[in-house]
Amino acid sequence: MTKTRPLDGIRVIDFSRVLAGPLVGQILGDLGADVIKIERPGHGDDTRTWGPPWKNYAADDEPEDLEATYYMAINRNKRSIVLNLKDADDIAFARRLALTGDIVLDNFKPGFMAQLGLDRASLAADKPDIITATVTAFGGDTAAAHLPGYDLAVQGMSGIMHLVGFEDKPPSWTIYGMADIYSGLVTAYGVMQALFMRERTGEGQMVDSAMYDNMLSLNEAMVALYSVAGQSPHRGRPRNAYPRSAYHCKDGYIALNVPDERIWQRLAEAMGHPELIDDERTCSGPARAANREFLD
Repeated sequence: MTKTRPLDGIRVIDFSRVLAGPLVGQILGDLGADVIKIERPGHGDDTRTWGPPWKNYAADDEPEDLEATYYMAINRNKRSIVLNLKDADDIAFARRLALTGDIVLDNFKPGFMAQLGLDRASLAADKPDIITATVTAFGGDTAAAHLPGYDLAVQGMSGIMHLVGFEDKPPSWTIYGMADIYSGLVTAYGVMQALFMRERTGEGQMVDSAMYDNMLSLNEAMVALYSVAGQSPHRGRPRNAYPRSAYHCKDGYIALNVPDERIWQRLAEAMGHPELIDDERTCSGPARAANREFLD
């Protein structure tokens, strides 16, 4: 029996580079889509040179023969073609290629694809059911739309870095490209919704994904805390729930999260200190947060 995948028969023309955009294409490719990646002459995607480590590295390799494993990690299931988007003939070819696709993906600054005639409005004149997806730092219709932005800048501006790390230390990055990766996932989700709506209406859509918006949404309860209670959370300084940390034991670390009194009662009993269930220093989440040094 032939195995099928959800996006078999769907074609993606992928103009994106680095991480957030290429991850969208990779996800769609994993689901069966035919992904054709557009790369610039001479260099290709920026991440082809983001090594070490390198694929099949040998001591006598020339730099142009090396391919970073970083590139491979976010570009599987894709075919690749070189086009110069500053050349009129290549731009014309890119448009013809885009019109063979179901989805056109990019993560350039807002307005660039329109300059090339590759935006949703331009392509839809010839192909009304085409879907475009663009990932930008700050969205296409905002005061900051003209600004480029890497992952780390968006982590900082969205407040994520303010919450990561310890109270007596500066804001901390999240080790990996959280803004890029989460935006890739959100955008792929948006593309799937657009495909679903196309089945219903016959019309395509533009999926407009801003990394800043995506990271702000990751603040989950933090936005609600400020909006409703006026609390401004600070890294390493819990207010409403505790313990929530990693503790060093004789055979490694144990990660504990106590979000409510039911779990606190179980933990206090498991620790052999049931008297702490009703102790005024530990009888509620705010009390435990205020007395975390004692509790630790």
